[in-house]
Amino acid sequence: MKWFTRGALAFSALAAIGATAGDPAAPTMFGEDAAHLGLYDSPAPALTTVAWRFQTKGRIFSSPTFRDGVVYVGSTDHRLYAVRASDGTQKWAFATKGAVNSTPAVSDETVFFSSSDGRVYAVDESSGAKRWEFRTQGERRFSAPGIHGLQPSTEVMPDPFDVFLSSPAVWNGTVYVGSGDRNVYALDARSGALRWKFATGNVVHASPAVHDGVVYIGSWDRYLYALNARTGALVWKFATGDDREIYNQVGIAGSAAVANGLVYFGCRDSHFYALDERTGALRWKRDEHGSWVVATPAIAGDVVYYTTSDERKFYAVDATTGALRFSVGYGAFAFSSPSIAGNVAYYGTFDGRLYGVDTRTGSIVARFSTDASARGLGKHLDASGNLNLDDFYGDATLDATIVGLNSIYGLGGIAGSAAIAGGTLFIGSTEGTLYAIR
Repeated sequence: MKWFTRGALAFSALAAIGATAGDPAAPTMFGEDAAHLGLYDSPAPALTTVAWRFQTKGRIFSSPTFRDGVVYVGSTDHRLYAVRASDGTQKWAFATKGAVNSTPAVSDETVFFSSSDGRVYAVDESSGAKRWEFRTQGERRFSAPGIHGLQPSTEVMPDPFDVFLSSPAVWNGTVYVGSGDRNVYALDARSGALRWKFATGNVVHASPAVHDGVVYIGSWDRYLYALNARTGALVWKFATGDDREIYNQVGIAGSAAVANGLVYFGCRDSHFYALDERTGALRWKRDEHGSWVVATPAIAGDVVYYTTSDERKFYAVDATTGALRFSVGYGAFAFSSPSIAGNVAYYGTFDGRLYGVDTRTGSIVARFSTDASARGLGKHLDASGNLNLDDFYGDATLDATIVGLNSIYGLGGIAGSAAIAGGTLFIGSTEGTLYAIR
C-alpha cells in the first residue's frame, strides 16, 4: 500500500456523516469521552483517500473533535476553527490572543477550549459567538534549569517539548481544565463561574479524565491527582519518578484514561502506570527504558494501547496485569494518542506518518503520509527507514533544539490524535493542515 494517496470523495458520502454516534446528548471531547477511552463508533477508515484538506495559518497540535457534522480544531495561528465535515469548508473561526493547542470539548451547543493567552473560552456551537471566557493566572510552559542537559546548565529555560495545553473535560454541567498557572479549575459550564480550583506544584497541561465523580489529572510536579469532582477536595495522589539533574525524565505531560477500576497513564519518567481507581495504589507499571510516554492510552475491553516517544513503539498490553500482547515499531517519536474504530487503532508520529494497526494481531493495515512528509521525509531517513535526528539537532543549546524542532515540524508531523466518524478520520498536522481521510 502506498504511503500517500491523493483522491477525492463524493460529497454524498461525507454528507451522510451526521450526529455524534451513541447518546446525542453526551459531551464530546479529547479521547471522545470524559474517561478518555479513545473509542469511536465508526467503521475503520482504510486511509486510502483524502476527502479534503483545510489549511490553517499555523501549526496544529490540537486533536480535532467531531460533533453534529462539524469538525472543531485549534491552531497556533490563535484560532479555533469549525469546519464542515461534508466538504471541508469553514463554518466559522474564533480568534484568541494565543495558540490554541488544546482539544475542544462540545456539550449543550457550546464549544469549550483553552488558549495560551491564559483564558478558557466557551463559544456557541452554531455561530462561534463567545458565550463566556475565564481568565486563569496565565499560561507558561514547564521550565527548569539546564533542561534535557542543554547549555548553559544553570539557566532556567522552557521545555520545547511541552507542546500541548490542557483540554477541557465536561461532566455533569462542569468544565474541568488544567493550566500553566499550576491550578486545576472547575467552571460552571453555563456561566464560566469558578466552582473550585486546586493548586498543584507545577504546570498542568494534562487533560482531566472524569469518572464516577472523581477527576484524575497529572501535573509536571510528577504527581497524578484524584480530586472530588464536586468539591475539588484531594482524594489521593500518586508520585511518579523524579529527575533533578537535567529534568529530562520528570513530569506527567499526557492524560489518564479510566476503565476496569484502574487509572492508566504514562509519564516522562519512562514508565506506564496502572493505579487502583479508589485508592491510588499501584497495581502494575511497565518500564519503557528511558522513553517518555506522553500519549493518553486507549482502552478496548481487556487491552490497553499506547505509544512511546524515543522507544518508537506502539504497545498493546493486558489491562489487568500489564503483560505484553504485542508491540509495533515506527520511524519517529510519537506523542499521538491512539484512536480506535472497529478493530483498528490509529496514531501518528512526528515524521508525518499515520498508522492503522489491527488491535487483535498487531499488523499494520493502513498507512498515510501528510503532504509535507510525502515531499520531504525521504532525505531524512536512515538505513532502517527511521527519522535521522542528527539531521536536525546541532549544538546542545535550547536555540539549536528549537531550530531543529521547527525543521521537524516542517515535515508535517502528527502530534495530536484523530477523531473518527462515519468511516472518515480527521487529523491535524504541524504543516497546519486538517485532513479528512477515508
